Amino acid sequence: MRSAKILSISLPPELLEQTEALAKKWGRTKSELLREAPRRFIQEEEWRELQGYGARQAAKQGIRETDVQRLIHEHRQAKH
Repeated sequence: MRSAKILSISLPPELLEQTEALAKKWGRTKSELLREAPRRFIQEEEWRELQGYGARQAAKQGIRETDVQRLIHEHRQAKH
């Protein structure tokens, strides 16, 4: 028995054409390509959440973006 569920979606003609062309270019099926879309969306959302967490933590510690390179350098020097 298949663990995947079948989903019916609608795409505007231009997006369907682009999807078909990209699937052909990459040697993948449309289904494979369209499965990849939500995976990437989820990864990007998780990355945005992680960036937000990092920004909040940096703000709590008073670290600005301009401090990052210096802090990395100092940390690496301390390890040696």
